[in-house]
Amino acid sequence: MISGYGGQGVLLIGNLIAMAALREGKNVAYMPSYGVEMRGGAAMCTVVISNGVLGSPVVGYPDALIAFTDPALKKFGPRVKKGGLLIVNTAMADPAALVRNDVKLIPVNFREVAESMGNPRALNMIALGVYLAKTNIVKLESIEAAFPETIDEKYHQFIPSNMEAIKKGIEIGHAL
Repeated sequence: MISGYGGQGVLLIGNLIAMAALREGKNVAYMPSYGVEMRGGAAMCTVVISNGVLGSPVVGYPDALIAFTDPALKKFGPRVKKGGLLIVNTAMADPAALVRNDVKLIPVNFREVAESMGNPRALNMIALGVYLAKTNIVKLESIEAAFPETIDEKYHQFIPSNMEAIKKGIEIGHAL
């Protein structure tokens, strides 16, 4: 589950993970949910990946959550399965607000990392990299191959910088 505000690339991350998993021959259900606002409204998506049959794209208790905002953390953080993964963007959410000792908490200030890279819009890709490092759910090569079919052609010029941000996130994820 990935949640935050519209404009943070929440749905893009979910779509990339789903497309990469499909490329790897896995069964996938991707379900986006967002408000009517183009930017600033709530945005959330779930991605269910399995080698077997999928029952539903609806996820009550996710194995992992990437929470970009405080409302996302407060709403979905309590639902993460015991032993699950909780990746929190500390630039917009306070992990201390959610008391969970039964999940693996990964707090990262994604805004700060993105700005240090000179790419403030890449915070979502850094978060994706951290998630990939912690789960190995799909291969980095599959994410890279999924980009051209996931984003509009006019944005293909940004694929290299997005891949750089994902790799930075992987580096951070391995260090934590």
